[in-house]
Amino acid sequence: MGASTVLKNYINGAWCSSSATTHLDIINPATTDVLATVPLSSASEVDQAAQAAQAAFVSWRRTPATDRIQYLFKLKTLLEEQLEALAQTITQECGKTLAESKGELRRAIENVEVACGIPILMQGYNSEDIAKGIDESMIRQPLGVTAVIAPFNFPGMIPFWFMPYAIACGNTVILKPSERVPLTMQAIVQLLEQTGLPKGVVNLVNGDKTVVDAILDHPLIRAISFVGSTPVAKYVYSRAAANGKRAQCQGGAKNPVIILPDADIDMTTRIMADSAFGCAGQRCLAASIAVTIGGARQPFTEAIADVAQSRIVGYGLNDDVQMGPVISAQSQTRIEGLIQKGADEGATVLVDGRQPRVSRYEKGYFVRPTILQNVDPTGDIARIEIFGPVLSLMHLETFEDAIALINSGQYGNMACLFTSSGAAARKFRYEAEVGNIGINIGVAAPMAFFPFSGWKDSFFGDLHGQGHQAVEFFTQTKVVVERWKDWTRQF
Repeated sequence: MGASTVLKNYINGAWCSSSATTHLDIINPATTDVLATVPLSSASEVDQAAQAAQAAFVSWRRTPATDRIQYLFKLKTLLEEQLEALAQTITQECGKTLAESKGELRRAIENVEVACGIPILMQGYNSEDIAKGIDESMIRQPLGVTAVIAPFNFPGMIPFWFMPYAIACGNTVILKPSERVPLTMQAIVQLLEQTGLPKGVVNLVNGDKTVVDAILDHPLIRAISFVGSTPVAKYVYSRAAANGKRAQCQGGAKNPVIILPDADIDMTTRIMADSAFGCAGQRCLAASIAVTIGGARQPFTEAIADVAQSRIVGYGLNDDVQMGPVISAQSQTRIEGLIQKGADEGATVLVDGRQPRVSRYEKGYFVRPTILQNVDPTGDIARIEIFGPVLSLMHLETFEDAIALINSGQYGNMACLFTSSGAAARKFRYEAEVGNIGINIGVAAPMAFFPFSGWKDSFFGDLHGQGHQAVEFFTQTKVVVERWKDWTRQF
């Protein structure tokens, strides 16, 4: 691919050129090379995809679940075979290291594996003789046309929180990848095509807000799955709900980590560095605030500063690189501005990652690991999601104060605790008001057979992605109450 390559949409089993009059360059954030061009499609192209998906739904929902999952088995094999190439695509368009890209795809494959259990996961239940001669049962049926609106930071994984469950349950799907990183999903849909999946079951429409609004408003689309920032998650959820659609909308985060004096500092530092600076901090489970308690303050502060300063930053395809760039020049400017805002609020820039010079990639959108010390818990920087490789340090005297700080926050995506005390761990997981808890874990990412939970302004909806909750989201229940005349008396 190159600057002259214009991506296509995939509608009704065919790759088709968009009628868009506006296009965006897809930029490698490390090299700033143009990888390809993506069309910003129109509402009419969303309608074409929705009509195709609705037509496909008629026969797809009647396809036995045991047959539907055969396409997922084939997809898993293809994903395994193409993992290296897909990982390189993720690194090129998203910026993360190759190891991080491979890890992301492993998570995607896990969701395919779980969705292959739909013949059991989708089962209902029944009771005989709820009254004399009357039986009652509950069955699950698919919704119809569904849509996935994906973010830039995990182009290979996040669509798989939703898409395999949707199609395994008998729904059809419209995918809208982020216009910043559309290449990965383009390649994955090509693999889906190789499975022989019937035309119209999965469709892909490239675009920006125009496409999103068309999805939210289209009468044939029954359910929306979204991951992104909290303001956009609120917007998507509100507009989808106003149009009578189901919606599961994952928002932003400000993930705090508590470090008790009895924590293993070496282990804690290593794990915290990977959490705060992995994927350049551009993930909804990145540790963003470290709260030390009592005697943990000095040893952790010194250790994390050393690790931050020594982290190797560069192009993610190079073997020795530990952290890549942020996604765009705009993100780079925003992150550096928030670092300055923290300093203006009284924090000390203990490790300053602004305006780095990365040899051979001087034009790349790099921000080195940054540590803000003595961040004001009441300041703006303690509340704003930075979404970059910036770790804020705070110190409190008691464990209870730290839990209170967590529970006073706007977000509720993740919180972690580092300790050697089982009692402290139990108190923390019981009282912390967040959806994902880590104990001596820096990224509490649920396995595919658990829901990706989120509370407060980190999630809008009732049912999360992955596992049983994904199955519940992509099905509707039907209760059947029946009585039959005893025909045997005639014989």
